[in-house]
Amino acid sequence: MSIVDEIMKQVGVSKEQAEGGLGLILKLAKDKLGADFSQVSNVIPDANHLVTNAPGDDAAAEGGGGLMGMLGGLADKVGLGGLGKLAELAAGFQKLGLHADSVQSFVKVVMTYIESKGGTVVKDLLNKVLAPK
Repeated sequence: MSIVDEIMKQVGVSKEQAEGGLGLILKLAKDKLGADFSQVSNVIPDANHLVTNAPGDDAAAEGGGGLMGMLGGLADKVGLGGLGKLAELAAGFQKLGLHADSVQSFVKVVMTYIESKGGTVVKDLLNKVLAPK
């Protein structure tokens, strides 16, 4: 079963929502991991395609960052770095018609999949980006 199928089954979302949410998570990972992202993309088929097609944050493109961007920045400043990183995803999830609390459900499925296909090394790498501190 593909990771998109797993997300659809476990989170109860459409294929478009599963692909979009996964794309947002992978985009965040790619932005934070740089060259190390290749270890993640080797485990998830079409990872770069999913990143490219992830919903954008129009407010961030205009330099504002939106409310979720501000919350993420504030959380980083007060030592809640992981929460801040997950908050960055909330606006994109809302564009997909998903509640912000769906982010954690997606992350749980992604982490389980990554560990099963790529082992603990790749899971730990992604965990640095996604897990609350």
